[in-house]
Amino acid sequence: MDRADGALEILDRPVALADRVASLADIDRLNAWFGGYALTLREIRRVVAAIPGGDALVAVDVGGGHAAFGVRLVDWARGARRAIRVVVVDRDVETLALARRACAAYPEISLVVADATALPLREGAADVVTSALTLHHLEPDAAVASLREMAAAARRAVIVNDLLRTRLALGLVWLATRLLRCHPISRHDGPLSVRRAYSAAELAALAQKAGITTLTVRAYPLYGRLVAVAA
Repeated sequence: MDRADGALEILDRPVALADRVASLADIDRLNAWFGGYALTLREIRRVVAAIPGGDALVAVDVGGGHAAFGVRLVDWARGARRAIRVVVVDRDVETLALARRACAAYPEISLVVADATALPLREGAADVVTSALTLHHLEPDAAVASLREMAAAARRAVIVNDLLRTRLALGLVWLATRLLRCHPISRHDGPLSVRRAYSAAELAALAQKAGITTLTVRAYPLYGRLVAVAA
């Protein structure tokens, strides 16, 4: 299945706040139920295992939107009695305003308005830099720039979690967004996101252009997910 180059998802355009809230809630549900959060967190736990217990974990979530994963990451760290600082980066001001409310009880989380291709972070600023369901929104040149920025900011690992571009994943997302009575935006954007996603080979090529020489890519067909780790 060819990639849907140049196609624009509805959430990439200006939309009414109520519609944005509803669609982001759908994304949160789908991530929680179909491995999106769990797969990224599993990779982060592997990174944490190599960090001395007294050191705070510094994590950056690129395209972290309404901070749903950031909150879950802090919840996990609190449960594990692990000090943590999380920086959620997103270019959409309205979405970060929603995140600000969600993070009211989470002083460990900082919110930064910035583009994924130009992160306002010094080199090696974080232990781990994550990106979930973000890379497929970017065309190849921008994806390379984003991967390069993430690799520069990460001391230990870059974790990219995105959709598998397969007919199975397309069918699963189409079905899930309808059976779960998702918002019309989600019913449109979900299948299109699958068609916009990069294959494992394409992602590896983009990473190589970004100067990332070590990349492990794992596919999870039943979840419709692809997870790439550079460590």
